[in-house]
Amino acid sequence: MTRAELVEKLSEIYLNISPRLTSEMVSHVLNTVAEGLVKGHRIEIRGFGSFAVRHRLPHVARNPKTGARVSVGPTKAIFFRAGKQLKEWINEGFVKNGSAR
Repeated sequence: MTRAELVEKLSEIYLNISPRLTSEMVSHVLNTVAEGLVKGHRIEIRGFGSFAVRHRLPHVARNPKTGARVSVGPTKAIFFRAGKQLKEWINEGFVKNGSAR
């Protein structure tokens, strides 16, 4: 699902909120999550999952095209772990408000 599709779906559900305001709210939520991750915080959305930043140590890798060794510095990666309820919904074919997700 894209951001635009999410905004459209929420606008269909919440008819009293304009699509423009819905778009701003979605952007605000996503920006808040991103800001928290940048600051090194762990973000947990109960029933959905958690986001965290993992630190990767410097290492030597290989260029797949040439086979040359390349030194890779330390990096950060975003890690997502699905929550128990989300896993159950996926395995059971969760349906809410008459529409499959």
